[in-house]
Amino acid sequence: MKISNEDKKQLRRLGHKINPVVTVATKGLSENVLAEIDRALTDHELIKIKLSNSDRQSRAHVIEIIREKCGAEVVQSVGHILLLLKKSNDPNPKLSNLIR
Repeated sequence: MKISNEDKKQLRRLGHKINPVVTVATKGLSENVLAEIDRALTDHELIKIKLSNSDRQSRAHVIEIIREKCGAEVVQSVGHILLLLKKSNDPNPKLSNLIR
């Protein structure tokens, strides 16, 4: 799924007021952290993740792993904050950040 520039602009606007749901600490990604990211994407569709890695290359590697394992699209990556999107077929209107 490819996101157009106009859609990315709208998603960044929506994501501006969202707080990070998951923090990936310096120990890196574990199966539990990936499961929590996947659960959050399923519930909220648009989420922020805080990456605590200090190295830019290791952050890029972690972002790529998250994108592949969770099937999400990277909307924006600024510093230590990552904005991800994974559209749901049956979104919950009470939890989805795209509908609210």
